[in-house]
Amino acid sequence: MTNAPTKPFQIGNHVMDNRVVLAPMAGICNSAFRLTVKEFGAGLVYAEMISDKGIVQKNERTLSMLYIDERENPLSLQIFGGEKETLVAAAQYVDQHTSADIIDINMGCPVNKIIKCEAGARWLLDPNKIYEMVSAVVDNVKKPVSVKMRTGWDEEHLYMVENAQAVERAGGAAVAVHGRTRVQMYEGEANWDLIRQVKESVNIPVIGNGDVNTPQDAKRMLDETGVDGVMIGRAALGDPWMIYRTVEYLETGQLKPEPTAQEKIDVCLLHFDRLTALKGERIAVREMRKHAAWYLKGIRGNGTARNMINQTETAQELKDYLRFFAEESLKEYNEASTILA
Repeated sequence: MTNAPTKPFQIGNHVMDNRVVLAPMAGICNSAFRLTVKEFGAGLVYAEMISDKGIVQKNERTLSMLYIDERENPLSLQIFGGEKETLVAAAQYVDQHTSADIIDINMGCPVNKIIKCEAGARWLLDPNKIYEMVSAVVDNVKKPVSVKMRTGWDEEHLYMVENAQAVERAGGAAVAVHGRTRVQMYEGEANWDLIRQVKESVNIPVIGNGDVNTPQDAKRMLDETGVDGVMIGRAALGDPWMIYRTVEYLETGQLKPEPTAQEKIDVCLLHFDRLTALKGERIAVREMRKHAAWYLKGIRGNGTARNMINQTETAQELKDYLRFFAEESLKEYNEASTILA
């Protein structure tokens, strides 16, 4: 069994408080979500991937995605693209005009519209292109550059070791590895053994990603692969306590309790207020519907609540439904406790 890392988790000159990392999730990891997760103790948070062309062309919506609250740092801002010139130009803009600590290059996104741009997971088939693109970015920015990748394109094309070594040779400061291939998308099991092989093949920090659903999973990944950091994605949706509980478990060995229904609603409302301030009421209400469903997961009667929330049109309606649901859940809990007593 591989031993868990003992030296501090560091990328460039940025030393993290712990080894727990929030994954970049498209359409999810805006500042409102990142800050909420950060406050639950994440050592490093990633922003959602941003188009290099959108940055270079000064697209208003794209530039708004570059917003970072100073309380989020350390933060890694992820860009994607398939052409060296625009990727470098976008990286330079991030380097000079944002407070991001790390510039991350996406070469793991499996969706077709990204692949067709010769970006994302398309890079996994060509270590030489990886070296060329990463070295060009490294040479033109001051911030440390990292890469997030997958193990390979499919089971016949697993170039994760060669790709990670290309990142290191190019001057990359770290690499995050999702233990699935492009063909797998988000299905099947993540292969942690392939992540271990990457860790053993390079000297730069490696972050492991895939199937970390509990604090115990995070410890097992550290122990079995020796990675420097553990990346948590879908398990944190509606559950920033997963971040807190993982940090606590890794540091003390204690497994903290799951949140109560009231705690979930309270944080959901805080998240919603931040999202409203960031994007305005109309967009925030629409986007918060999916987040509310994640926060309500596991609470009795959440199906009815989700249906009600999905019909809301205003911030006040959504808040009223959430508060009503919290009160009903507390009432049911108190009644059950009285019966049991």
